[in-house]
Order: sequence, then structure tokens, then C-alpha cells
Amino acid sequence: MNCLPVFHQIEVAVKTVLEIIDTLEEDDLQKRPTPNKHSIGELLEHIAIICEADWRISNEATQEEMEYFYSTVSYKTIDSIKHGLLTNFESLKNHYLTLPEEVLLSKATSYWGLTYTRYEWLLEIVAHMYHHRGQLHAMLVHCCNKDLKILMFE
Repeated sequence: MNCLPVFHQIEVAVKTVLEIIDTLEEDDLQKRPTPNKHSIGELLEHIAIICEADWRISNEATQEEMEYFYSTVSYKTIDSIKHGLLTNFESLKNHYLTLPEEVLLSKATSYWGLTYTRYEWLLEIVAHMYHHRGQLHAMLVHCCNKDLKILMFE
């Protein structure tokens, strides 16, 4: 089973998030367009850890393991967010590209009870990345009045 086309789609999301980040100043990370919701920086931090966090979830990490993982990650600057996003994407790709087909087709269950094949988990990561990229774009365009002029799809 060839995962390269799926990784290409994740890479498109990563590249466009990086382009969006390049339009920001450090002060923008503190902006919270909606009270009691994530700031731009918090959303970017979440996006930066998706590949690593979802990889762990797809390998049946427990809730306690995930809570510990989240508590150890901190991307509070533009540079650290960019580095984390790229590092976690490369790590995910390296993990998946070594998996034999029988493992890709084997099922794994998340700590909240959702069961997918590992290939389906990879597709879920694509959806997760695009979902939050869309949130980020909407926050910046509609709430922060930024004209990004970034092509979001190929």
C-alpha cells in the first residue's frame, strides 16, 4: 500500500501553514479572536503537534500517555512552531514509510474507543491538519483582517 500520495497531501497542508506563519509577527500569537477559545498561537501549537500526537494515538497510546505527552510539548514562538511542525511531519513520514502493508491494514483503537486501520488513521491525520488549517485561515482573514493571499490547494 503506497502512502506517498497521502503524505503529499499532508505536506501541502504543512507548507501552506508555514506560509501562513510567515505572514505573522510574534505578537499575533497572543491574539484570541473569540473569547474562551484558542489564541492563534495555541491553535498553531496544536497544529504543530498533530502528526506526532495522532501517530501516538494510532498506536493505541493511553489517555494518561497522551496527557503526559501534551504536557511536555511547548511551542510558544514562531520559530519553535515551525520547527515542531516540520519535525513532527518528518517523524510521522519516517514511521509510516517503514510499516509493512499488513500493519497498515491492521486495526488500532484509540483510548476513547475509535477503531481504524493504521492507514485510516493516516487519512484522519490529513483531515485533522486540513480542518485546523481552515480554522487558522478563517481566524486570520475574518477576525484579524489579514489578507493572506495564499493558495490553499494545489
